Amino acid sequence: MGLAHPELHFDSPAIVFGGPYGNLEATRALLDEAARLGIPPQRIVCTGDVVAYGADAAATVDLVRAAGIHVVMGNCEESLASAAADCGCGYVPGSACDRLAAAWFAHADRELGADARAWMAQLPRRIDLVIAGARLVVVHGAIDRINRFIFATTAAAIKADELARSQADGVIAGHCGLPFTQVVAGRLWHNAGAVGMPANDGTARVWFSLLTPRDGGIAVAHRALEYDYAAAAAKMRRAGLPEDYAAALETGLWPSCDVLPFKEIRERGVPLEPGAVFWQLPTAGAAARRRSVACKQLWPDPARDSVARLPREKFVDPRVTAAGEPRAEVALQRLRTLWFNTGTLCNIACRNCYIESSPKNDRLVYIDRAEVAAYLDEIERDGWDTEEIGFTGGEPFMNPHLFAIVEECLTRGFRVLVLTNAMRPMQRAKAKLLDLKRRLGERLTIRVSLDHFTAERHEDERGPGTYQPTLDGLIWLARNGVNVAVAGRTMWGENEAAERDGYARLFAQHEIPIDAHDPETLVLFPEMDARADVDEIADGAWVTHGKSPSDMMCATSRMVVKRKGADQPAVLACTLIPYDAQFELGPTLKDAARPVPLNHPHCARFCVIGGALCSAG
Repeated sequence: MGLAHPELHFDSPAIVFGGPYGNLEATRALLDEAARLGIPPQRIVCTGDVVAYGADAAATVDLVRAAGIHVVMGNCEESLASAAADCGCGYVPGSACDRLAAAWFAHADRELGADARAWMAQLPRRIDLVIAGARLVVVHGAIDRINRFIFATTAAAIKADELARSQADGVIAGHCGLPFTQVVAGRLWHNAGAVGMPANDGTARVWFSLLTPRDGGIAVAHRALEYDYAAAAAKMRRAGLPEDYAAALETGLWPSCDVLPFKEIRERGVPLEPGAVFWQLPTAGAAARRRSVACKQLWPDPARDSVARLPREKFVDPRVTAAGEPRAEVALQRLRTLWFNTGTLCNIACRNCYIESSPKNDRLVYIDRAEVAAYLDEIERDGWDTEEIGFTGGEPFMNPHLFAIVEECLTRGFRVLVLTNAMRPMQRAKAKLLDLKRRLGERLTIRVSLDHFTAERHEDERGPGTYQPTLDGLIWLARNGVNVAVAGRTMWGENEAAERDGYARLFAQHEIPIDAHDPETLVLFPEMDARADVDEIADGAWVTHGKSPSDMMCATSRMVVKRKGADQPAVLACTLIPYDAQFELGPTLKDAARPVPLNHPHCARFCVIGGALCSAG
């Protein structure tokens, strides 16, 4: 059976590069470097997007065509060849990248003639490269989706699925603009980076790869390329193209991280170092014997990031800061909300879960109705004036006692807030939820954790296949008249107004009655990394941060947990710090009424600086 795509056989070193992006100077430098290395055009492969941000769309196409190198179709070629209205890059509508793309795409559209577009139209969407006995599939984004962003931190399961679709030993892809090499269940995933734009590493260098066949595998060298970036940037300015991208050629920093996963955002500005790795061809049947998808990053160092680490001397003494100042503390002014952790077991394991919930973590066990009722009795007996009972996890709907507990709280007249990912555990309980809503639903709110309005960023945190079930659960709740709210994340550093606008579009599309611009119905939580440096909060720093002790969660709330093996539950100062012994205040609400020193990074990052609250308002 004949192949529907070109097949190249290399028994000598070959160059792979991506994204010329209309940057004539960088593309010429790449071809000059290939000549210096003795690599002929027949052994040079480009992963597409010959045209994009740069000033020289037509000239770069002419140069690439004249060179006689191999090129796979990128989304820019696809769009320009078909006279599409935009670049087809896959940017979120209204994002910074989307707005900037309109300018450079219009410039390229004006520059290119019919002949260039005809050349783009005939480019293959896939090239098979056979080298050292391995078959590597070269595509622009992914096997079946030309504009799919696949980064180093994209889930191994997604890469494994793409590799399975390729029916090859490895995939060489472009599109994301960042170079990396990984081994996924024994097979190769490689991205050479781009030559038309720096790799967001704070240097003006651009990247390509040299693949050399060896006995038993392939040597992969990630190489940096110097070129006249000043000339390329000057051309962009003269052409009236966005200053943001002209400056990026000089600074090595992208103007927006809209498309990047959380980890790649944290790598921004950290210089890449050239490196060489060796990929050993998998033995026959090795992948089939693996029960899980193992992913090993060969290059760059997966530990690199730009995050300043928290000095060891910070958050040590509950009375004073590392600078010797009296530490801020918060008195319990009123127990407005009492939280219960229903248990840390969860149907999923998020990348950055503050409580480390997972299908295996049972450090906090299921709490039951009698244990909750004892605290409700204490509230009523001692006149705590509590309005709201909150339930968090883990996934609360995995607790078999949840409905009995919630009904107990509602029957006693409390407002109830249940946090959930709205996936299978909740959806299995639809009949019970509808019955509860019919009888007592006026005071019940379900807050759904939808970390982002896009599937890509939600799943960056929660894993492949989690977005649609969560959205489906939210839609079901809304259509059945259950009071709903949503919790999102700000961990990607987006503009808050733009993020809320994105949620608003999603809610409107699905007729979900949530005001995305109301911080009580769409709660956006900052990222919490206890390893990252943050200012300690001294007693005199309230004015500096524009806050007061009464703004803090621990001024109006506490959380009850039951630890594995414990005889009884305990009351904690905060929902966010379940494992730090200094925040366990005692077995009763009376014991837990004492002031709380802000002696944890989360106190500063989440509450004081982040200004976030877990309660409904």
